[in-house]
Amino acid sequence: MESGHDPAGHGGHTGHEGFETGAAESAAWWVVEAAGPAVLAVALAAYLLGVRRHRVRGPWARWRTAAWIAGLSCVGLAWAGPLAEAARHDFTAHMAGHLLLGMIGPLLVVLAAPVTLALRTLPAGGARTLSTVLRSPPARVVTHPVVAAVLNAGGLWLLYATDLFAHMHASPAVHAAVHAHVLLAGIAFTVAVIGPDPNPHRATLRARATVLVLFIGAHSILGKWLYAHPPAGVDPADARVGAQLMYYGGDVVDLAILVLLFAGWYPGSRFRSRLLPGNPAHGHRDRPVAPPRDPLESDHRIDVRRPAWPGRSASAN
Repeated sequence: MESGHDPAGHGGHTGHEGFETGAAESAAWWVVEAAGPAVLAVALAAYLLGVRRHRVRGPWARWRTAAWIAGLSCVGLAWAGPLAEAARHDFTAHMAGHLLLGMIGPLLVVLAAPVTLALRTLPAGGARTLSTVLRSPPARVVTHPVVAAVLNAGGLWLLYATDLFAHMHASPAVHAAVHAHVLLAGIAFTVAVIGPDPNPHRATLRARATVLVLFIGAHSILGKWLYAHPPAGVDPADARVGAQLMYYGGDVVDLAILVLLFAGWYPGSRFRSRLLPGNPAHGHRDRPVAPPRDPLESDHRIDVRRPAWPGRSASAN
């Protein structure tokens, strides 16, 4: 036997070195799994603190708080825990996590209107900084429906049509990067299409509806493609079940976004009155309050008291 190779065929690594390598890899995976829930816990605490501060100005809709909690829970289930562990070797579990992380979670988080809550409760300096970020060119680019759709659907095609899927399950760093991209791209796309928060770069209804329809088509085509072309190393039967979950589950979420888009645009829609922060119709809880002293809220480009629904003037509220 050649020098430098042990009988087990570990290519020159001693048992001690192999143990150290395995321990380091386990520690890396632990850090990745622990980082997600830690960030989510901070986000939950920050939102609840904002809700508490908002009571000085008026009540905040309980369903928005529930949406925030549910959205973060969806992200947490996909990031760490039994489902995340099963997703490393089971494609169907992976796809369930994908729906929670990239579609259901972002939809619930966006409907919670966290930006509106932040603008209403942050100190004047922090609110101005956030307002500046919202008006910045990067925000304009990322929240454009075409860019957001490319980041979302394009990232999924890149994940499943290349070797990135295999690398994601082999490297903790790649795993974390892919999960972060799926989550942030899902949030950006949902914000671009139906986000109720103030958005000075809002695209027209026609542009958003067109992009949404094209995105639904691209997502459906990817599901069919995965059914016939499983990623390397994935059992074909498992791939078919996972592809069906992606196809039908994704269609349900996409249909919900489509309904919210048009229901929110229609002037007489009860959904519209409930989705828009600051609309008191039908007993909505996060009703507008007295004009604030903070000059930020008198800025007509971003009115945090009564943000206009996409594609319509503020007077339509």
